[in-house]
Amino acid sequence: MDSKIINGNSIEEMKKLEDGCVNLIFADPPYWMRVEGVLQRVEGTDFDGCMDEWDQFESLKDYEAFTKEWLSECYRVLKPDGSIWVIGGMQCIYTIGAIMQDIGFWLINDIVWHKKNPTPNFKGTRLNNSHETLIWATKSKKSKFTFHYKTAKELNRDNVDDEAFADGTRKQMGSVWKIAVCSGNERLKDDNGEKLHTTQKPEELLYRIIAISSNIGDMVMDPFGGTMTTGAIAKRLGRKYLMIEREKRYYEYGKKRIDGEAFEDSDIAHAVFDKKPLKVSVPDMIRDGFFVENEYFYLKDGTRGGKLQSDGKLLYKGKRVDMHSLAANIKGVKARRLNGFLNWYVKRDSELVSIEDIREAYRKQKEQQIHE
Repeated sequence: MDSKIINGNSIEEMKKLEDGCVNLIFADPPYWMRVEGVLQRVEGTDFDGCMDEWDQFESLKDYEAFTKEWLSECYRVLKPDGSIWVIGGMQCIYTIGAIMQDIGFWLINDIVWHKKNPTPNFKGTRLNNSHETLIWATKSKKSKFTFHYKTAKELNRDNVDDEAFADGTRKQMGSVWKIAVCSGNERLKDDNGEKLHTTQKPEELLYRIIAISSNIGDMVMDPFGGTMTTGAIAKRLGRKYLMIEREKRYYEYGKKRIDGEAFEDSDIAHAVFDKKPLKVSVPDMIRDGFFVENEYFYLKDGTRGGKLQSDGKLLYKGKRVDMHSLAANIKGVKARRLNGFLNWYVKRDSELVSIEDIREAYRKQKEQQIHE
């Protein structure tokens, strides 16, 4: 299936799709804000919050029925190893989460989008609503979903300052994301210069989601396309997109937005940081002259270990031992094994050289030979 933008009802359009045809779903459904009257800012001007017709429902029962219907279609079209992200405010996210579990979705994480620049609470009658919640889920507990863990670390600037990041510090991405509300030039405007959509999501939010939970060429679907942020970022990252939006106005502006996007061809897009290194063995390295049979392995402090054997094991005090167990034994740690590649050294021109560095040099040579 090729990339497509559809102007139509999300539930009806999803019913036309084949089972298991989508790798990743991002859904930003109606929140059913239940706003009454006119909200005013402190200075007296009206606040144009979400009062759109598409966000209106008669009752909780109606909203639950709608939610179950569109989520059921999402479940059907999602591939067995695909995943879905759903965003919502406190008015709806608990209802959505309960229905997702009833349908059969398996919850992986809930993520808090901490807004750096939230809309103030104008009346001062409750806490400032400065976050929204995302639910990340799969079709089942056994789903082998895509998660680019190291790519996520590269994108994590929530708890790593600029200086530390420049020096190479990387930390796990957490479940609290500090991202500003969509504003400025990123906010789509209509022909009158007014913001096109009341709930347009920031590109950074979708960039993280698509980058860490899909691969180049995957199909990303958004059943509530809106201003087409999902489609725009999917195209930028080299994914295919299926966008559904019932409002003609949003569809037309969003289509122009996607048409103006181009593939960025970056390490993030290709998930380079999560590529598994070429598998090589010590016997292969002995055969190709990177190690020498019967040479000694040493710890960093010069402590001599065993002699390297043709099968990659070390001969130590008359016994053949794997390098990982021997490293733990000689260092006297509680663990039964240590990573031998990070602990053993060999002598080259009377200098100790890490066997991990030697392995990396061997990998580079083999990869170059593969691509020649």
